[in-house]
This record gives sequence, C-alpha cells and structure tokens, in this order.
Amino acid sequence: METTRFTIEENIVKMLKTVYDPEIPVNVYDLGLIYKIDVSDTGEAAIDMTLTAPNCPAADFIMEDVRQKIESVDGVKSATINLVFEPEWDKDMMSEEAKLELGFL
Repeated sequence: METTRFTIEENIVKMLKTVYDPEIPVNVYDLGLIYKIDVSDTGEAAIDMTLTAPNCPAADFIMEDVRQKIESVDGVKSATINLVFEPEWDKDMMSEEAKLELGFL
C-alpha cells in the first residue's frame, strides 16, 4: 500500500510528539511550536517551527532532534527545519493538554 502525503504528515505529527524541550515536560507539537508541515510528492519534508524564547539554549539540540526524527518517518527522504519567530509564540498556542500539564488551566 502506498504511503500518502496525509499519512506521512500524520506520522510526522506522531514523531514530533516525542520531541521535548529539555526544560519543559511537554512535547514541541503540543507546545504549539510547530507552525507548518509540508511534504512534497518526492518525500521532502519542510517544517516551520519556533521556540518558546529566541535565545533558547537548547535550540540546536531541539532542531536536530526534530530533523532526525522526521527523517526516520517512512516516506520522508529529507527534512528541512526552518526556525521562524513570526508569529511570536505565546502560551495560547499550546494544546489543552499542554496547558493542563503546565498548570495554565
């Protein structure tokens, strides 16, 4: 069975839920740090993501973890991680689960 782009994107989201900022006990997806996931017909994935703070000391670690995990998804040949700061991240971008975990609800 051929892996569809939709299935690949679903699997990317599952994989992103395994990536954590070392200082926050919530994954990068539920934190709202992932702004866009694009997968081309040829299997190139492009991710737009941000960080909770522009000067995050774990930025390189987190971005490399995201890249490696996305490239491990079936159907993804390569991953490009674009770090963006527009729009600026704020806690309203978190999932309900993340807000609950961090005590914002």
